[in-house]
Amino acid sequence: MRALTWQGRRDVRVESVPDPRLQDPDDVIVRVTSSGICGSDLHLYEILGPFLDAGDILGHEPMGIVEETGPEVSALAPGDRVVVPFNVSCGECHMCGQGLYSQCETTQVRDQGKGASLFGYTKLYGQVPGGQAQFLRVPFGDRLPIRIPDGPPDQRFLYLSDVLPTAWQAVEYADVAPGGTLVVLGLGPIGEMACRIARHRGVENVIGVDLVPERLQRAREHGITVYDLEQYGDRLADAIRDATDGRGADAVIDAVGMEAHGAPVTRAAQWATGLLPDALAQRIMEKAGVDRLGALHLAIDIVRRGGTISLSGVYGGMADPMPMLTLFDKQIQLRMGQANVHRWVDDILPLLTDDDPLGVDTFATHVLPLEQGAQAYETFQTKSDGMIKTVLEPW
Repeated sequence: MRALTWQGRRDVRVESVPDPRLQDPDDVIVRVTSSGICGSDLHLYEILGPFLDAGDILGHEPMGIVEETGPEVSALAPGDRVVVPFNVSCGECHMCGQGLYSQCETTQVRDQGKGASLFGYTKLYGQVPGGQAQFLRVPFGDRLPIRIPDGPPDQRFLYLSDVLPTAWQAVEYADVAPGGTLVVLGLGPIGEMACRIARHRGVENVIGVDLVPERLQRAREHGITVYDLEQYGDRLADAIRDATDGRGADAVIDAVGMEAHGAPVTRAAQWATGLLPDALAQRIMEKAGVDRLGALHLAIDIVRRGGTISLSGVYGGMADPMPMLTLFDKQIQLRMGQANVHRWVDDILPLLTDDDPLGVDTFATHVLPLEQGAQAYETFQTKSDGMIKTVLEPW
C-alpha cells in the first residue's frame, strides 16, 4: 500500500509499505478513504523527531470502509463505514468506564509513563502505525471504530476522529456561564471549530485571536469577534479587559500549544535538541524540555480572576517555567488533556446526521491526493496558500 512516512525533520514521504494484517481476533482492517492532517502532526514534522523512526506511518484522523474483520468482531462487517478515533482505547477498562478514553489502561504506554496509545504519534504513544495510508489496522473492532451512515460525504463525519471531540472537550472544560466571554487563542482547525461549537452551545461572547489573515477572516465570516495579534501585540490583554468591564475573559482556550509564536531562544533550543543523536535528545526532552509558552502565558494574563484556562494545544515540555504566583493569586482553574473521543460522540453525532450547523462539509480548505502529502505538510507548516485544514484522499 501507499503511506505517508516520517523520514527526518521536515522530511515526510509517500512510500510503498506492507499492507497491515489482522493480528488479534478483534482487529479490523479499514480501507482509508479520507485522512486529515492535524496541527499536532506538525510537532512530529518539526520537533518530536527523536521519538520517531524512519518509516513510521503518520496520521491520526482517518475514516473509511471496513475491509476485513477478525473472528471475534460482531458489531462490524466488511463494507461498513467507520471513523477511527485517534485514541487507541479498549472501551472496557476502568478509565474508559470513567469516560477517560485517552487514559485507557489497556493501551497505556507504561514504559514511557504516558496515557493511551495514539495512532501515528511517536514512541511516546505506542508507535502505532497511522492513518495517512491506504489501509489501517484498527484494534478493538467492536468498540473503537465509530460506525456512521452511508450517504453524506466523508467530511461530514471525518472530524469525529479528532477535530470535533477535541474542540468540544475544550469548550466543555472552559465551562463558560451564560452571558460570559470566551477567548480562543489560535484559529487553526481546533481553535476555529471551538469557536463554532461555543457559539452553537450558546456562548454569547466568543473572541478569536490569531495573526494569520486567512484564519482571522474565516472566523469573522462565521460571526466570531476577532483580534489580530499582529495589530495588538503586547496590548492584547488590555484590549480584552477593556471589552470585558476590566475583568478579563471568563475562560480562555489555548489552542496553540508548544510551538507558539515568538520565544526565539526557546525555539532555537528546540531546534538544537533535534540535531542531537536521538538517545541524547530523548533524555534532554524528557528531563529538561521547554515549550514555547507564549500562548499559555497570554491566557494566564487574559483570563479573569477565578476564571478557567482550557488547554487543547499539545505541550510536551518537562521543565516549563510557570508563573505559579499569578496562577495561585488569580485563583485560575486549569483543565487539559488529550480529547476523550468516545466521551463526546453521542453529543456530536446528532449535529452531523440531521444538519450541518458547525459547517463541517466545507471545513477543509484543501483536499489533496495522498501522493501530495509531503507538499501539504510543508504548506501547512509555513501557513501558506491559505491552508487551514487539509484532507488527504489515499485512493
